[in-house]
Amino acid sequence: MSRWTARDVPDQRGRTVVVTGASSGIGLQAARVLAERGAEVVLAVRDITRGEAAASRISAAVQVRRLDLADLASVRDFAAAAPERIDVLVNNAGVMAIPAGRTADGFETQLGTNHLGHFALTGLVLERLLRSADPRVVTVSSSLHKRGRIDFDDLQGERGYDKWAAYGQSKLANLLFASELHRRASAAGLPLRSLAVHPGLATTNLYAAGMDAGSRGERLAARAGKLIGQSDAMGAEPTLYAATVPDIGGGAYVGPGGFNEMRGHPRLVEPSAAARDPATARRLWEVSEALTGVRYAFSESARRG
Repeated sequence: MSRWTARDVPDQRGRTVVVTGASSGIGLQAARVLAERGAEVVLAVRDITRGEAAASRISAAVQVRRLDLADLASVRDFAAAAPERIDVLVNNAGVMAIPAGRTADGFETQLGTNHLGHFALTGLVLERLLRSADPRVVTVSSSLHKRGRIDFDDLQGERGYDKWAAYGQSKLANLLFASELHRRASAAGLPLRSLAVHPGLATTNLYAAGMDAGSRGERLAARAGKLIGQSDAMGAEPTLYAATVPDIGGGAYVGPGGFNEMRGHPRLVEPSAAARDPATARRLWEVSEALTGVRYAFSESARRG
């Protein structure tokens, strides 16, 4: 498994994949490989012009549809027009270490975009996922989840905002969501596999924007990252592994297999203890339902529509 590469992605003909944030970085790279292996791929992007430019870089036909995860109305519109059957949903889009801000629904921007938008999207297309013979949800987290803490007393950063703490919280939320989705689907006897991944130190536009706009130390770290990090194509390999390897188990977490999980080919890795806490995952799920108004239909009757 340590030498698995994108070249090992099996034939994807007959499968439909939705990739959020697919206009650049690891989202674009994952979408490109999946489309070129025969999948019907939907690039779910905030900016249609950038999405169409990205589509032109893929040597296979793809669809481009608008999705703004920082606006629940846009999430609902996208879900309503989504493909009738979705085999894989890749929750990839995100923002990183940005100044304090609010989504259209009043959420702290990083939590709202990285976690709550994807929580709502997954719930709204769950029925379409369950029409697949092998439905998967792949949620992209970060190794920086290990620095995160779910602050239920100030989830939206109203008492004080630190951009890296907020980012770490959102990436920890991604892992807690992925694990709780796996538990709930399994308890309902549904075939859905929920998996999480992280790309290591991939020098994508997201990474550059988060670091270059920061302090002198962050800018220096960005330069170092360009030397020791890996390409966005390599950063996409954990996503591709989780989305396509036949025998991977639900609840798995995949990241690079090299030093300190910064680079290398994909393998199973361990999340932090905080990310494995079922009580926190359950509480975050309930809070996310209340904030988004999206409740999941976990039942056998939902299977295959």
